[in-house]
Amino acid sequence: MALYEHIYLVRQDVTAPQVEALTETLKTLIAANGGSVAKVEAWGLKSLAFRIKKNRKAYFTLLNIDAPSAAIVELERQLSLNEDVIRYLTLRVDEHEAGPSAMLRKREESDRDDRGGRGPRPDRGDRGDRPDRPRRPRDDAQAGAF
Repeated sequence: MALYEHIYLVRQDVTAPQVEALTETLKTLIAANGGSVAKVEAWGLKSLAFRIKKNRKAYFTLLNIDAPSAAIVELERQLSLNEDVIRYLTLRVDEHEAGPSAMLRKREESDRDDRGGRGPRPDRGDRGDRPDRPRRPRDDAQAGAF
């Protein structure tokens, strides 16, 4: 049997439990066709780079699948019939990635709180206290704009 990575996107107005129910349905479909799902990663609701079927956000889910090609054909057929699924992609891979996917690693590594301050800039000297500057006179074109 071949190894596949399958990602599908579900409309934003569907609830999270409905997405989980769809995932369970897909897992039983693959099992019925002689395959197995090694890993399921729900990436959650994310913004899309561009609109897809009038949606600006979608629920992303990744499945690592070990199944014959007939199971993948049936999986894609079922997803094409489902109105909640707006896109899907199946890739054949040589081996499944161990541990969390790149998307989950990125989420864990993006803790911005521990970045710290900018620190001193050696290329710029200390500006010291700046004196109060007088207001610039406005010319007539700017005066009428406000």
